[in-house]
Amino acid sequence: MTERQKDRPWLMRTYAGHSTAEASNELYRRNLAKGQTGLSVAFDLPTQTGYDPDHILARGEVGRVGVPVAHLGDMRRLFQDIPLEQMNTSMTINATAMWLLALYQVVAEEQGADITKLQGTTQNDIVKEYLSRGTHVFPPGPSLRLTTDMIAYTVSHIPKWNPINICSYHLQEAGATPVQEIAYAMSTAIAVLDAVRDSGQVPQERMGDVVARISFFVNAGVRFIEEMCKMRAFGRIWDKVTRERYGIEDPKQRRFRYGVQVNSLGLTEAQPENNVQRIVLEMLAVTLSKDARARAVQLPAWNEALGLPRPWDQQWSLRIQQVLAYESDLLEYDDIFEGSKVIEAKVEQLVADSLAEIDRIEEMGGAMAAVESGYLKSQLVSSHAERRARIESGEEKIIGVNAFEGTEPNPLTADLDTAIMTVDPAVEARVIESLQKWRDTRYQPPFNHPRPCKALERLKEAAKGTDNLMEATLECARAGVTTGEWAGALREVFGEFRAPTGVSSAPVAVAAEPGSALAEVRGKVDATARDLGVGKLRFLVGKPGLDGHSNGAEQIAVRARDAGFEVVYQGIRLTPEQIVDAALAEDVHAVGLSILSGSHAQLVPDVLQRLRVAGATDIPVIAGGIIPNGDAEQLKEAGVAAVFTPKDFDITGIIGRIVDEIRKANKLDPLEVPA
Repeated sequence: MTERQKDRPWLMRTYAGHSTAEASNELYRRNLAKGQTGLSVAFDLPTQTGYDPDHILARGEVGRVGVPVAHLGDMRRLFQDIPLEQMNTSMTINATAMWLLALYQVVAEEQGADITKLQGTTQNDIVKEYLSRGTHVFPPGPSLRLTTDMIAYTVSHIPKWNPINICSYHLQEAGATPVQEIAYAMSTAIAVLDAVRDSGQVPQERMGDVVARISFFVNAGVRFIEEMCKMRAFGRIWDKVTRERYGIEDPKQRRFRYGVQVNSLGLTEAQPENNVQRIVLEMLAVTLSKDARARAVQLPAWNEALGLPRPWDQQWSLRIQQVLAYESDLLEYDDIFEGSKVIEAKVEQLVADSLAEIDRIEEMGGAMAAVESGYLKSQLVSSHAERRARIESGEEKIIGVNAFEGTEPNPLTADLDTAIMTVDPAVEARVIESLQKWRDTRYQPPFNHPRPCKALERLKEAAKGTDNLMEATLECARAGVTTGEWAGALREVFGEFRAPTGVSSAPVAVAAEPGSALAEVRGKVDATARDLGVGKLRFLVGKPGLDGHSNGAEQIAVRARDAGFEVVYQGIRLTPEQIVDAALAEDVHAVGLSILSGSHAQLVPDVLQRLRVAGATDIPVIAGGIIPNGDAEQLKEAGVAAVFTPKDFDITGIIGRIVDEIRKANKLDPLEVPA
């Protein structure tokens, strides 16, 4: 081989942030010292959904899945001794993206940075929040305006910043096929670019600068050949859309720029050591092909299906990237798939199918209309249901779950309590105390912020009109306004939005054929309804707190419906009080609570207690989510009838167990199960 220049490696990040700004700052500085080349900030759910840590919905969620940032003081502390002018910072933030960017800019200014040199990305893709991740706040129209205003502002003032990261990652987590992932992401990008063009804030000759700053954040599953072809297809379609629809002539501006986190959906709680090779294979999908290589990569940790990874687990994921980049010969070659008939045929097929789906969405009025009608959500729920059905039938094999289940004792998880990181429950109280202190002292030295009420009034006025909202938001940041105050002011003007759940319109994924497992469960449901003297058993599926990852809850709701239950599912973000009120009003026979954020220890016992106070002790409560064994035992001691975690992949079996718990709670004899 002739000597050639080795390619530069991609940007290596670790998605990190937890507990408090102080603890996260320490973690970032440690990770940078280990050779990480960019920061990727995880915010906690209250920050992502525009609530202060002392809001009722924030209970149990503060500092759990990311760092709480309630005001400028927190942002200062988060980046203390980290020079932002030299940093490339990715922030996973959507509904409140404008607010967090404003705080970041003000901290950079305080550090003396030239803000035109700031580099990084705000995720800021609201469409996938409505479909899969659930941290949306405002309706589609105002949400798109916030995104548009941010893009227009950054192109003029922070030209190296990526103001939006069209994020198909969570679509795949919610069950999207490669075609759906490409089509829905591209349709979102079209909606955003059309909105920027039509807003009149950016002249036509600068649209190339807008296109050049739009990046994508994608997912890569374990079918790494198909995933690699998906990335090539993505690049071709983006090139075509930006050239033909927006007239962008410069090929550099049309380049498909993407970062990736590889798939967490396929990570298993059973035999979690297998997750390491899954992560490696998934990383190959986005690095092997030079012409479709990711610009930035972050990998999950082997134990994410068990709980929050520790710093050591995150280091292992960083080392996986470093071994590929620095020990292998990958970066010494041009694109190794050029000229492959097999790859070319697959890419062409993906391009054709994706363009057809993009056209279908366009005919509906575009991505926003397809969100509001529920079309996109119901498509994802049904794709996910089909995937689950393939796993349950054994057609799709998952090693250690439904194939090769025998295992030696696992030394990595021998002591589960030390195999994951736990967030000290006392953190929440400390964060709330610190917030109260901020509110009381923000006008006094050394801060001397102007009164925030004026800044908030100006923000509301701007929101009622057509002014770009970024300047008013920066004024709020400088005035010491809190995250909850900023979002609260906009909620007053824009209102809130509850996204369609996609459950009622999802097709049947598993047929209840005679002799099948579902037919048997259906028989149990009907027999129990007769024994209780009701037309149908009623089952409430609830998502307390701020965890918006609703995939599991939706799949349980759809299967319970197919098994003959009348299902009450009101979507995400409910207080324990609202869930209990709904359970009593609908006179349900069981309550299922789904939580993936770690707030189960506080929220599930609260629901139990409220049911007891209401005298509804005959309603069994079932919990599901990422719940460590020790916590599961505590929940059962508190009165939870059953706990299910990701290892329990047999959804039909779970529905059968729920019927058993209803019978037990109502003192009915167990049903004989046919041998």
